[in-house]
Amino acid sequence: MTNRDGETPAQVAIARSFVEARLGAKLLSTYPGVPPANLDVGYAIQNAAIALWPDEIAGWKVGRIGRGAEREFGCDRLAGPIFRRSILAPAKGGATPFPVFVGGFAAVEAEFIFVIGKDAPPTKTEWSRDEAKAMVGTVLAGVEIAGSPFAGINDYGPAVTISDFGNNGGLILGPELSGWRAFDFENWKCKAHIGARHAGANDASSIPGGPLESFRFLLEHCASRGIPARKGWRVSTGAVTGVHAIEPGETARLVFIGCCTIDCIAVPAAPAAVSRTRARLAAGT
Repeated sequence: MTNRDGETPAQVAIARSFVEARLGAKLLSTYPGVPPANLDVGYAIQNAAIALWPDEIAGWKVGRIGRGAEREFGCDRLAGPIFRRSILAPAKGGATPFPVFVGGFAAVEAEFIFVIGKDAPPTKTEWSRDEAKAMVGTVLAGVEIAGSPFAGINDYGPAVTISDFGNNGGLILGPELSGWRAFDFENWKCKAHIGARHAGANDASSIPGGPLESFRFLLEHCASRGIPARKGWRVSTGAVTGVHAIEPGETARLVFIGCCTIDCIAVPAAPAAVSRTRARLAAGT
């Protein structure tokens, strides 16, 4: 039995559990149901959660699927929505605070953000890299905030990660990358520090196919879900220096060589004031 959007009651129940936990800043000690066995089921749960979430999509994160799982699931990337109210601008003269689930999963990632320059044709389902490149309006430095109220979100395979918004907790936007039109990924260099610890350094060629391939994937992925890409969406194209776990109270410094430095600090998440959505959840709609 499925609902009108194609998700089963069990899938909607899992989505509701994640949405309630995120809105209430509460933890999930175990996965709230039968873990999805494939990517399609993971995205079905994600679809149900998007429908319940009290904000509009303003972008997408693209993450990698590891090599072993890539062979099993037939895909090397995954996607999750980024909502408008979770997109932050860097604080002036200090570290940008961002919310994390205390006892859940939290990480920061240095990423290059592609801002879509025009709406995608609604019937176009396949994209070449050149076609994808022509869709880019600007490229920004940025920090993906990875986060979930379920601490094991990455421990049970990509379908589980997908089911909770792809493990996204928000996005911090930096300035435009000078000279981005050359797409010389080896010159897009980043360093990451968590507190006083050097956490990683690399360039954007560390992402298979580079950020442009992540963007091309996202265009096809959105088309396959019947939600063609829209002008102004921000697409976070993948962790350059790695996924760096962070605890409440810790600071991170993400350095984009030749562009900027973004400082941020993890703070405990607070319950969201969204009474209408809570009423919908309580009613089971």
